Amino acid sequence: MPALGRIGIWSMELRFGDPQAAARSAAELDELGYRALWIPGGMGGDITGDIDRLLDATTHATIATGILNIWMHDPAEIASWWKALPDARQRRVLLGLGVSHAHIVGEAYAKPLAAMEAYLDRLDAEGLPAEARCLAALGPKMQALARERSCGIHPYLISPEHTQSARAVLGPGKLLAPEQGVVLDSDPATAREKARGALSHYLQYPNYRNSWIRLGFDVEEIDAMSDRLVDSLFAWGDAAAITARLDEHWAAGADHVCIQAITGQGLDPTAPMAAWRALAGAGSSA
Repeated sequence: MPALGRIGIWSMELRFGDPQAAARSAAELDELGYRALWIPGGMGGDITGDIDRLLDATTHATIATGILNIWMHDPAEIASWWKALPDARQRRVLLGLGVSHAHIVGEAYAKPLAAMEAYLDRLDAEGLPAEARCLAALGPKMQALARERSCGIHPYLISPEHTQSARAVLGPGKLLAPEQGVVLDSDPATAREKARGALSHYLQYPNYRNSWIRLGFDVEEIDAMSDRLVDSLFAWGDAAAITARLDEHWAAGADHVCIQAITGQGLDPTAPMAAWRALAGAGSSA
């Protein structure tokens, strides 16, 4: 399995921002000691080309997908690309796979668990090892599949309580790498405003709503983006407050936490740099 370290970065900016600025930011993150850079892939596009670009910009960091949409990428093509990488680069790639959402995929969307099983079967047949992939598993059935067919899971928009329950399903020895949204802002009003700006995009996604309901939130809280929901899904405050949330994930069984810095400044790869620099040492004390 690729080496991820204790803390990594999850960033839309590194994939969709200006490529030259993204390369410079990725290089600095590598220098800062982040050992995994996660990029989204839910909308398809040239995900392997973007991985290659970030591999070029870095020396040590694993480049991981959070997630590769299985409906939008042929497994034979993905496996062929991975097998063509030099060994040193193969060791720096982790393919996070996900079933995405029905309203994004459209008519092709089918039973997600069966679809993921079939995709993994194809990857097996093409020779892409289980250690090179993980699953974006929110619920226990997908988590159990990840335990059997991959190196672990990469859940998104969750809390330390979810991390604890996921570890119980995975058992020991499997990667648990949650994404954690962070807002480097100690003012409750402005910090929550930024978090709600990021959360609102996902509010009507059934997969996430069901996950939050499993975590104990009711429909009214979800629709209102209550303080309790926001504070559960996002860590805000100064670096110490955010690090305390990361500690909760590690204590609950996470191996690796990837932080998504919420800035409200679009896709500028330089905008999250202050948060990334402030939190670079958070994993060293875990």
